[in-house]
Amino acid sequence: MKDRDLILMKSLIESYVREGLPIGSKALLRSSHLSVSPATIRNIMADLERQGLLLSPHTSSGRIPTTQGLRIFVDQLLQVKNLRGEVIEQVKRSLNPENEVQTLLSNASNILSDMTKMASLVQVPEKPFQRILQIEFVPLSDNRILVILVLQDNIIQNRVIQVDRAYTRDELSVMANFLNHHVSGKDLNTAREELLQQMIDEKQQLDELTRQAIILAGQGIDSQANSQNKTNSLHISGQTNLVSMASHGQIDNLERIFQAFKQKQQILNILERSMVADGVKIFIGEESGEQSFQDCSIVTAPYKLEGEPVGVLAVIGPTRMPYDKVIPIVDVTAKLLSSAITQKSSDIR
Repeated sequence: MKDRDLILMKSLIESYVREGLPIGSKALLRSSHLSVSPATIRNIMADLERQGLLLSPHTSSGRIPTTQGLRIFVDQLLQVKNLRGEVIEQVKRSLNPENEVQTLLSNASNILSDMTKMASLVQVPEKPFQRILQIEFVPLSDNRILVILVLQDNIIQNRVIQVDRAYTRDELSVMANFLNHHVSGKDLNTAREELLQQMIDEKQQLDELTRQAIILAGQGIDSQANSQNKTNSLHISGQTNLVSMASHGQIDNLERIFQAFKQKQQILNILERSMVADGVKIFIGEESGEQSFQDCSIVTAPYKLEGEPVGVLAVIGPTRMPYDKVIPIVDVTAKLLSSAITQKSSDIR
């Protein structure tokens, strides 16, 4: 595309995002400040329409951008604004590492919605990353053992497991001391994997009591992980913002979008594609691959624990959203959430 074509594209889309109306050649000539004739503007617009970048929604001569046109705008023409210092401080206050992890995730969703005036969501990690502070075993009747897991945020989880024989309190105390030495300060998945790997690597060296300790701990940790995976998988905020946008003609098929929020699988499919993204990823219209969001744009970014992605946050709004404002808000929130979660996990050790 020629430079003047790009200038016209940029001017047209900025006007469309701002006003939501088809742009005619005369209005585009005024806003673009190009020294060309109205006929030239019409010819360029017609050419951009043939390329699939613009379309005429009505019989009028005005045009609006297509998904492909918005993609070129976002990738090549958009000038992202830096967030003001006070805005960054506001996000930091909402994501205080002293809060519990679930509170941090919920706050991140709320602050995204408040700042963008759109719907927002934060994915709860599929793999639990709460760190183990302590593990204890208590003997029960009928060859059962109560496994007590003390996790960060003062969370205590109890699981009753069935064993092949009765164990004395002294035996269980020895098991617990061994496990606390090896797993304290580690997240659930890491603890389980390291214990099982140790049993494989040192099959000949481990005594029977130590092997049983690893097996019992693995059963207790598995129960806790499965329990967490049954919890709500998304924190969603600002759905009422979409109602307002729909009433102003910015979003169609609102009922379908709300149904997708309720069922969640379509959203999770989109977020899964964003998990390994290097920073912000943007789905415009049908790019999401989900029919429910074909007239929406979704701006996503992964958040990380110690540099490893564990979940995704997102803002959902109309395709004519102010990308220059939404993108930095999503980016900064993801980075500050990553920092808060990592700091909290480090403090637990």
